[in-house]
Amino acid sequence: QVQLVESGGGLVQTGGSLRLSCAASARTFSNYGMGWFRQAPGKEREFVTAISWSGRSTYYADFVKGRFTISRDNAKNTVYLQMSSLKPEDTAVYYCAAALLGVGARGGHEYDYWGQGTQVTVSS
Repeated sequence: QVQLVESGGGLVQTGGSLRLSCAASARTFSNYGMGWFRQAPGKEREFVTAISWSGRSTYYADFVKGRFTISRDNAKNTVYLQMSSLKPEDTAVYYCAAALLGVGARGGHEYDYWGQGTQVTVSS
């Protein structure tokens, strides 16, 4: 069982930045590919970004390319999402997820564990 706890969400103005963190309880964190998804009110959950279990490969949805960066620190069992140039349409609950030996999985069904989410609100 892997527990994921997101943090770092909050209210930010358009153009601002936030860094989300996701701390994992897994002893073998480095075996898990990690992803970030988001869900806005009234919308379906959507893929944002993913990083392979090794950290060597990263994947991004087109709408965040150049603005968001995913990274991981396996020594700290943590994955990060650095968000910059935020827009009101980035407002959503952001979830991290873990997939055993995952490499760039974009479908939510490909992930084994999920965090509880952290709210990001971008004001205009």
